[in-house]
Amino acid sequence: MTAPRAATDGAIAPDPAPAARLERVEELQARIRGMQAARLDTRAVPTHPALASVLPGGALREGAIVQVEGSITLLMAALAGPSRSGRWVAVAGIPEFGVEAAARFGVDLERLVLVPDPGRQWLTVAAALADVIPVVAVRPAGRLAPAEASRFAARLRQRGALLLVDGDWPGSDARLELERSDWTGLGHGHGHLAEREVVVRVTGRGEVGRGARRRLRLPAGDLGFAAVDETGAAAASAPGIVHRPDFAARAS
Repeated sequence: MTAPRAATDGAIAPDPAPAARLERVEELQARIRGMQAARLDTRAVPTHPALASVLPGGALREGAIVQVEGSITLLMAALAGPSRSGRWVAVAGIPEFGVEAAARFGVDLERLVLVPDPGRQWLTVAAALADVIPVVAVRPAGRLAPAEASRFAARLRQRGALLLVDGDWPGSDARLELERSDWTGLGHGHGHLAEREVVVRVTGRGEVGRGARRRLRLPAGDLGFAAVDETGAAAASAPGIVHRPDFAARAS
């Protein structure tokens, strides 16, 4: 601890250390704000048009961490855009991730890496994948400390990789959440499920924090993904909606 300086007239001069510390703190805060803002300025990752309609700026971003909750199909939609553009994608710790469904939804299986059960080493595996693959999806197998999450985020920014998380992640940039799901297609106890209309909500930091909702078809009748024309949203109340799950439980 620095002793107070004596003034020339014998009085005790104020210690400049608190002011210097405050200035240092403000400098660090400015740098942090700059780093966070830079995330929205980084290059866009090719995004499926259906998801682009709900995301701020219409795209996912390199170096970002996005939680995708409530649906594996929604996760596949997030992977479909980058995959179709020719980027490699990886999925770790999600054993129920179906390759046939992924292929139908537009994920290129020739550029897909699967690690169904990384076990306790899931974070190490995810970091190794993010070093070489531009888009990685992972389901955390345990609680992640904020310090670990911060180090991983810095690594992603260095590599320019996008992380999609099926679960909780401290300090994530955005969260895509499935709020509602309505299946159509069945008649009076017979027929086939034709398509599913959902409500996707996005929240997060900065401009993402305002939150946005959009009705999407995941999947649509052609087994693709599409945004719903809001002028025709009344169709959600039409006959033929046969399944509306409670999202307190996990939906697929």
